[in-house]
Amino acid sequence: MAEEEVRLFRTWSSPFALRAIWALELKGVPYENIFENLSSKSQLLLQYNPVHGKVPVLVHNGRAVCESLVVVEYIDETWTQNPLLPEDPLERATARFWAKFGDDKVMQSIWDLVQKGREEQEAGLAQAIESLQPLEEILKGKKFFGGEKIGFLDIALGWLSNLVPVFHEITGLKLIEEERFPLLSAWMKDFSGFPTIRETLPPHDKLVTKFRAQLEALRAKSRSQQ
Repeated sequence: MAEEEVRLFRTWSSPFALRAIWALELKGVPYENIFENLSSKSQLLLQYNPVHGKVPVLVHNGRAVCESLVVVEYIDETWTQNPLLPEDPLERATARFWAKFGDDKVMQSIWDLVQKGREEQEAGLAQAIESLQPLEEILKGKKFFGGEKIGFLDIALGWLSNLVPVFHEITGLKLIEEERFPLLSAWMKDFSGFPTIRETLPPHDKLVTKFRAQLEALRAKSRSQQ
């Protein structure tokens, strides 16, 4: 394993690339980071991911694997130590279901909310909170979504632990408060405080600057089109 070539094409801030990083780190797999500038993509990135040209891309012995959750599953199946997905087929399917729910419903509702103007945010906040409620329910009796240790679903939802505080600061809206979501709040602290995770998180202040500028650009573009 130590002689294998493992390279990860990523950006410094991508929450999707973090999924691959966390899986590799939790497995103890040595890898090389290849940092990309998505406004000027390298030919290698376009070669390895010609369909979308996005990160992350995992290159293992010259063969590319794309899409973050697919990459995490590939890592889990290739390096079998410290398994991330449950062994039971139903539990595996359930973890995949909630991971997709996290991307399609939770992430989308939160991003939609963050982009809204003040006058539209009340309705958007209610929708985002509604999408988070099932996650609170499935954490009952567990420290992590994977049980007593970090698993596939924790990695899939891990973006909540570093991006929600960023969105809190940018918008002033409180999405995940301890009073409303005690289990989810505790999970965020436990997950982001876990040494392997904590050491790989992008700097909070740098993320705030990046997303604030991104939102201002989106809103300026929207105003110019009205």
